[in-house]
Amino acid sequence: MEKNDLVSVIMPSYNAGNFLSGSIESILAQTYHNLELLITDDASTDQFTTDLLHHYEQLDSRVKVEYLAQNQGPGHARNCSIRRAKGRYIAFCDCDDRWADDKLERQLAFMEEKNCALSCSSYLICKGDNQIIGINIPPEVIDIKMLKRDNKIGCLTAIYDTYMLGKKFYMPAIRKRQDWALFLNILMQCGRCYAYLDKPLAYYNLRDNSISRSKLKLVKYNIAIYREVLGFNTIKSLAYFFLLFLPSYTAKILKRRNDSKRYLAANRHVSIEQ
Repeated sequence: MEKNDLVSVIMPSYNAGNFLSGSIESILAQTYHNLELLITDDASTDQFTTDLLHHYEQLDSRVKVEYLAQNQGPGHARNCSIRRAKGRYIAFCDCDDRWADDKLERQLAFMEEKNCALSCSSYLICKGDNQIIGINIPPEVIDIKMLKRDNKIGCLTAIYDTYMLGKKFYMPAIRKRQDWALFLNILMQCGRCYAYLDKPLAYYNLRDNSISRSKLKLVKYNIAIYREVLGFNTIKSLAYFFLLFLPSYTAKILKRRNDSKRYLAANRHVSIEQ
């Protein structure tokens, strides 16, 4: 890694409201300065959101916004930003999540140390009022077999290297779970994702409409990954979902609860970096 390698940060936005400013500020405040923040607004109807985007475009030349005429979902919006990306590294942050200010500096050094094409990190889980309620700690090394069972890579922490992989990876044209599909496609080429675990590097805002909180949608969209991304037939997709995904997902949630209890007990006064 060269010290001046450009990082392209991919951010979709849609009626983000008050969360958007904090997300953008967390990117612009990075101790690693050579970045571009590529925002694709998915036809927001909230004037406050569009006004904020115009403000940050004028405030910092690293912020580059594309405005879509029709809403097509976050996967499509992310792809629009990826196509515009000029950086060696592609990173992701949604418009209501945040990064620690040293995320890029730490994670890029970690990727150089591991000589890896894809990395992720631990992240803190927050409520809308910025209260930290938990932590997600991924496995130290994630391979394709593990990722087929369920997604263990937090999109808001993921970074991949286009020099090692080529600039050819985009979100598949499915409405939900595109990030899992993307990481499956990347791991089928590079084999492993390494997780930075020294400290959590991002803050995930737990949304009421989160896909993981809707059990019926969980079935529908995860089976779609097996069918449309991995090419499984219906029987194999159902078998993977019930025999592999559900046990793995349940174990992940239980581990997250235990990790969160230990983290909160040991860090009673932790707060989101401002």
